[in-house]
Amino acid sequence: MRMWAFADRYGQGQTFPQFLDGSTAPNIQLWRDVYRLARVPEWAAADVRAMAAPCRLVVLSEDWCGDAINSIPPLAKLVEQHPDRLDLRLLGRDSHPDIMDRYLTGTARSIPVVIVLDELMEELGWWGPRPRALQQWVMEQRAAGMDKKTLYPEIRKWYARDKGETTIREILEIVQTSKRRNVIGGM
Repeated sequence: MRMWAFADRYGQGQTFPQFLDGSTAPNIQLWRDVYRLARVPEWAAADVRAMAAPCRLVVLSEDWCGDAINSIPPLAKLVEQHPDRLDLRLLGRDSHPDIMDRYLTGTARSIPVVIVLDELMEELGWWGPRPRALQQWVMEQRAAGMDKKTLYPEIRKWYARDKGETTIREILEIVQTSKRRNVIGGM
């Protein structure tokens, strides 16, 4: 996707408060509760303050997604606390299949997907649909035959223990790695 396409789509995205206000999903209160309880670790705030330039985050999601419920509110809290360094927009996965299809994990349209853009709307990298350690564990459990009824409560427990910190860490790693590459490469 070219830079102009992200610029156009970014403008179509909703802020996190707009997303919450516009949702009619039965689980929207859970989104609100996870957001209300989210805390930004000091290491994350320090990493954001140390960023060389602002970044934009495009999130492909849907309000019914359990992984998004646990990943996006802590990220939104980080963005809220650093509006001069980070901005976030949510796009519906189902409304933007052409973008979603660029970020498939295998053949699935798994969400959430967070696309990290620099200040010029150029892609630095992307994250999703789960923190690496959790995704690896899920794939192992599925391969071992664990059914969804058993799997999903364990996923929720993992997220509750983690409190969004791994998601934030992995997304900030994209920013830091991309900026180092640009410095090393002389760009």
